[in-house]
Amino acid sequence: MVVNILATIGIVFTNKAIFADTSLKLAQLSFAAFHFFVTWLTLFAVSRPRTVAAPLFTPRRASIRDIAPLSVAMSLNVILPNLSLAYSTVTFYQIARILLTPTVALMNYGLYGATLPRAGIVALVPACVGVAVVSYYDSMASTDDSVKTTSDLGVVFAFAGIFASSLYTVWISSYHRKLNMSSVQLLYNQAPVSAFLLLYAIPFVDRFPVWSRLAPSRWVLIVASGLFASLINVSQFFIIAQTGPVSSTVVGHVKTCTIVALGWITSGRAIGDKSVIGVIIAVCGILAYSGIMLKGKAHQGR
Repeated sequence: MVVNILATIGIVFTNKAIFADTSLKLAQLSFAAFHFFVTWLTLFAVSRPRTVAAPLFTPRRASIRDIAPLSVAMSLNVILPNLSLAYSTVTFYQIARILLTPTVALMNYGLYGATLPRAGIVALVPACVGVAVVSYYDSMASTDDSVKTTSDLGVVFAFAGIFASSLYTVWISSYHRKLNMSSVQLLYNQAPVSAFLLLYAIPFVDRFPVWSRLAPSRWVLIVASGLFASLINVSQFFIIAQTGPVSSTVVGHVKTCTIVALGWITSGRAIGDKSVIGVIIAVCGILAYSGIMLKGKAHQGR
């Protein structure tokens, strides 16, 4: 659990530091393909008895035709949020991700007719309002050069990323049933296909830096980012498998609050900045929603 939290915090701030280099900001597809490859390599290692004492999972194969749509969604799920992070503050990036919950709920309702309890819907309203408030104030120009703000592109990429991530989340549940695989088995099949598909687009989309001119510190950050991505994927599977979805939800809240707090500290904004109101409203709303949903599940289990 601690590993997952630290890895998530690490990857957000590491990626933010990487994208501060304008030459790396325009190589998003290559960056995503690298993450997919490192993730697959890690999963390959932990699934082999010769590598670890007890393999974490047993790989299963799926055809490229079956897994390709999910792999495309997975690619967008990584690329668009990374672009959002490149053009926005860490605080806005993390708060905007709160909208994943209502967006997934809407998609589940539209595609499968799944409904939420009325109290849950009411709790999501302040979460959405809070994100709107942060979006407005965080994207306003500041006369203080030390204060970091979110650009219009950052807002656009954030909402596009939320849509892509929500679609990916909804599809995962469908593919669990369709292919009869666990999350980690799906990821093991998705990651190399996603990387392979990106290879076709990389020459036409990415703009590469002069690799020989990159500072050694940038290379360290790139390697660290890949390792953090692998740790997140493997540890998330371990949390859900060993402690259940409730602990996974708690971990998600801890990550959100920690990243938002650290992002605020590094943004240069004052405590009295008006966007803090949106942060508080959004976090309180999503915490209330999670409490309602977990309470409902507890009642169902009795």
